[in-house]
Amino acid sequence: MTKITRRLASIDAFRAITMLLMIFVNDLELDFHVPVWLEHAKEGEDRLGLADTVFPAFLFIVGLSIPLAIKAGHERGATRMETFWHILRRSFALLVMGFFLVNYEEFTKGPALVSRFGFLLIITVAFFFVWLVYPREWSAPKKWFFRGIGIAALIFMAVIYKGGTPDEPMGLRMYWWGILGLIGWCYLTCGLLYFLIGDRIPLLSIVFMYFLAYSILVHTVGGAMLHYMSLGGSGGLSAFTMAGVVTTVYYQRMTQKGMASEGLTMLAAVAPALIVAGFIVRPIGGIAKLGVTPSWILICTGISIGCVAILGYIVDQKDRQNWYRLIRPAGTITLTCYLLPDIHYAIIKLLGEKAQLPEAIRSGWIGVGKSFVFAFLIVLLTGVLEKKKIKLSV
Repeated sequence: MTKITRRLASIDAFRAITMLLMIFVNDLELDFHVPVWLEHAKEGEDRLGLADTVFPAFLFIVGLSIPLAIKAGHERGATRMETFWHILRRSFALLVMGFFLVNYEEFTKGPALVSRFGFLLIITVAFFFVWLVYPREWSAPKKWFFRGIGIAALIFMAVIYKGGTPDEPMGLRMYWWGILGLIGWCYLTCGLLYFLIGDRIPLLSIVFMYFLAYSILVHTVGGAMLHYMSLGGSGGLSAFTMAGVVTTVYYQRMTQKGMASEGLTMLAAVAPALIVAGFIVRPIGGIAKLGVTPSWILICTGISIGCVAILGYIVDQKDRQNWYRLIRPAGTITLTCYLLPDIHYAIIKLLGEKAQLPEAIRSGWIGVGKSFVFAFLIVLLTGVLEKKKIKLSV
């Protein structure tokens, strides 16, 4: 019988694969003439590329982890108030990082105290200073000295920041929350809802339907009042995270009854049903990641649940884990892995054109291979950092 522990190996495997793919598709956006089915669908397109399935899978995994993380905290003796503040702290960190990274995208092309990529490098390194897991033997003043360096760097970057145009410069402002910010909102919303609801699957399922209904209303009724129904800045995206919460609670319950195999079989049956439902509601906005359409939500949720069923069988039931050993760090210190490419891109851009790979290596299937190798190397570097105990606490 599979034992549900603090970490579920299949979730780590799923997270590692998803993070590898996220780095891959993000790097692929910098390439030329790559197969369309690998790329994000553009605004107005009614289709699903591989890249369009990665972010929802990650949001789903965030939900998979919430019940296990909260219960693990309780087992360690954490009070409900400590759990509540832990959810708020993690969410705040993700929102702050998302806010700065979005403003990097809007950095001015005109004169500024630092260049656009200098700004990216400094804020990313500052994230590590602020949220690094420092050695336990370090004194509190020593830890806060280094955290203070990171906080001071972020404040300085906020003060000197220039967005907009040379004629109309702007300071830091909200454009959208960015990937990390959206993850933060989904984690905050669904983490607090699970904190309040607990393992009541019917109520958790109703919450999932609420977020799905929100997406449907956005594409049918519209209206300003919908903004207040989104429960934070995530809107329909929280459907993915809540679906992950429901999946873990259900899988855990079936496992505790000694029916883990039956639970995975049920998940395997639900997955295609959700995908079919997604195609049924396709007329409501089409399949569109940028529109967060109900069809996209249902199809990608079905894909994610199907992955849980497959990986649950391989990793949890059959205990076959060596096959993903090399990419395992991407599933355990995920945020560290996510931020490393930004450091790489910033340094390469600061070094100038001579540091760029030739366009031939960044085009077509050669470019696809290059992006996959890059993603794999980033994951291997993450593993090196993990062994050195360099990881973020978010």
